Amino acid sequence: MISYEPLWNTMANKGVTTYSLIKNHNFSKGTLDRLKHNRPITTVTLDDLCRILDCKVEDIIVYIADKKE
Repeated sequence: MISYEPLWNTMANKGVTTYSLIKNHNFSKGTLDRLKHNRPITTVTLDDLCRILDCKVEDIIVYIADKKE
């Protein structure tokens, strides 16, 4: 599973809010909803977030292996 948990920490550290993503960078509320619920996003969105936050991909996403019994 891909988790966007690191994104929220990176945004806080960089002083970027969801409001500024919407108003200053034309992010849709739908895209932010997808991020909040760990749903798939495009690599374009991932690239945009890396550019806006001046960070690496691993500062935005993390892979968590599914636990199999």
